[in-house]
Amino acid sequence: MTVGERHGVAEADPARERLRRWRLVLGADAADGTGCALSGRDAAMDGALAALYGKGDKPGTGRDRSAGLGASAPSVARWLGDIRTYFPSSVVQVMQRDAIDRLGLATLLLEPEMLEAVEADVHLVGTLLSLNKAMPATTKETARAVVRKVVEDLEKRLATRTRATLTGALDRSARVSRPRHHDIDWNRTIAANLKHYLPEYRTVVPERLIGYGRASRSVKKEVVLCIDQSGSMVASVVHASVFGAVLASMRSISTRLVVFDTAVVDLTDQLDDPVDVLFGTQLGGGTDINRALAYCQSQITRPTETVVVLISDLYEGGIRNEMLKRVAAMKASGVQFVTLLALSDEGAPAYDREHAAALAALGAPAFACTPDLFPEVMAAAIEKRPLPIPDAA
Repeated sequence: MTVGERHGVAEADPARERLRRWRLVLGADAADGTGCALSGRDAAMDGALAALYGKGDKPGTGRDRSAGLGASAPSVARWLGDIRTYFPSSVVQVMQRDAIDRLGLATLLLEPEMLEAVEADVHLVGTLLSLNKAMPATTKETARAVVRKVVEDLEKRLATRTRATLTGALDRSARVSRPRHHDIDWNRTIAANLKHYLPEYRTVVPERLIGYGRASRSVKKEVVLCIDQSGSMVASVVHASVFGAVLASMRSISTRLVVFDTAVVDLTDQLDDPVDVLFGTQLGGGTDINRALAYCQSQITRPTETVVVLISDLYEGGIRNEMLKRVAAMKASGVQFVTLLALSDEGAPAYDREHAAALAALGAPAFACTPDLFPEVMAAAIEKRPLPIPDAA
């Protein structure tokens, strides 16, 4: 083969690869003009994609491909196995979510064989929780196993950093006036002693030292997680339940977990197992934030040592003015009030902007928070310093 021929082959390969990729993206009917035939693994991948995305290109065009998952559990289970073979886990999770939304497969998840075939993620947990009341007894144990796998994976990722961050915040929040040298808070000490500045020596004489205390085993802070369990908050409920269990495991923090829609349920006694918490929720329904905050307010005994975290999209179905009055009253009593529009990795959430603006005017800005940022938000609230609000909020 000549050099030119070798170059010709090299130049042709990228073009073929582009055609192959377009053929897989567009599907057979939409890509008749590519002249690209698929075989082997590519054909199998195309079949898996067509089963989900190949039904009815455009309404009214008369083009309705014959491929589909059907309504039987065995065919769906085979398809789930296929996509796990051909695609990475992140893509599998998206395809599963699309299958549930586009093809109405939620009811098939009530069968244990189906649950054993799916790729578990936060969105699947939300679907299972919404089906909880309809699950037969033979499915519930399998569903709990799927939920537990997701919860344990989240705990592994989040627990160590959360405990380390909050332990440091608890230590720093316990200010003392006679600290050991390595516990001196130099920034606060210098600020408190500026009046003792000696110009001739260009120095500050620290007559009063301010330092960090060390958190003892006694309870230092009270945390109340108040979680909106309406259908749009599924991912936030899952993450908040995991964080609630992590916080409850720390002796220096007393944690209360409250979920609400139009009713209020205190799940604090189940915090040792976030799976029990999740199966104790009732996703969907209306929203009464005012009623939930009234209950949380009634449980506060040490307001200056309490952090209340409201996790909600703020679509209030209760009494708006009363809700705002409660927030104002809690803040006036010394409570650190945090409003999270979402606690998830799903990006910018939909929320009630009028209510968010009203809370911001009270000094309680509302913003979306990722699970990775949550420990920093809680640390700032515990130390009573400005919250690390993301720029996009």
